Amino acid sequence: MSANSSSTAAALTLIADDMRGMDSVIARRLQSDVPLVSQVSQHIIAAGGKRLRPALLLLMCGALGYRGEQRFNMAAVVEFIHTATLLHDDVVDESTLRRGRATANESFGNPASVLVGDFLYSRAFQMMVEAADMRIMQTLAEATNVIAEGEVLQLMNMHNASLTQEDYLLVIRSKTAKLFEASARLAALLAKSPVAVEKSCADYGLALGTAFQVIDDVLDYDGDVQVMGKNLGDDLREGKATLPLIIAMQRGSPQECGVIREAIETGGTASMAEIIDIVQKTGALTATRDAAAAEAQLALDALQNLPGNVFSDALRQLASQLLGRRS
Repeated sequence: MSANSSSTAAALTLIADDMRGMDSVIARRLQSDVPLVSQVSQHIIAAGGKRLRPALLLLMCGALGYRGEQRFNMAAVVEFIHTATLLHDDVVDESTLRRGRATANESFGNPASVLVGDFLYSRAFQMMVEAADMRIMQTLAEATNVIAEGEVLQLMNMHNASLTQEDYLLVIRSKTAKLFEASARLAALLAKSPVAVEKSCADYGLALGTAFQVIDDVLDYDGDVQVMGKNLGDDLREGKATLPLIIAMQRGSPQECGVIREAIETGGTASMAEIIDIVQKTGALTATRDAAAAEAQLALDALQNLPGNVFSDALRQLASQLLGRRS
């Protein structure tokens, strides 16, 4: 979502006090007798970012009228799970840059990043057990399992230039959108909402998370490294056939398709400028943004079942302005 988006800023202002409540939980629960655990955890937490997943949980709690203390704990759990996936992701992808600074694996090495990621997962599970709610535990346990499956699916699909749009969507709904879905559902569980409202919350989270990732994949071919804080072309270098490339191969000439196919299969970026040109010329970026828009509309539709208030208005704005995202 856009770094200068007034909609995102307004939504985060609404929950500024709640985010501080979550931060105090994070600071307390990151403490460990093993110094390296705290050091690596603090490194990636301090890297910032919008913390959209816990923000989504807190906004949903506001929309549903839940003001209990448990919202801070569950927001922290979601952030711990997300942070663990980032630590593991960067090792698998051999990434060196995230949000404009060195990744944890670049600074501390792969073993420390993997093991501290494990610590964050286990700490998250300690905290969800403390909530003493079986549905909450089921939701988070399922989410972490699906995310892990998504990671493995993505690994299997590396350098696969024959990946279909359906296969691509399965990966991002598992790997990225699932935690958005769980975050929104947790708010409904905390608020003890009716089943229909819980489903609407989950549907919103899944669609928003899908749209977010689709736009993220656009930015690898239409972004600014200074704004985004990551290396343009990283997806291609890792052999990921993302939606802009899939659509470009469907629409391009046999020669253009061959250029993209070879780059995906070899992980080469020597043809990056030519590939960006092909992606733009074939209208693949516009088509990918249209796919994100369709998901954003599903998110908006899901909100119709929620109470009308400033929090649900903010959730509506988050979905509406997603296509303006530049970082």
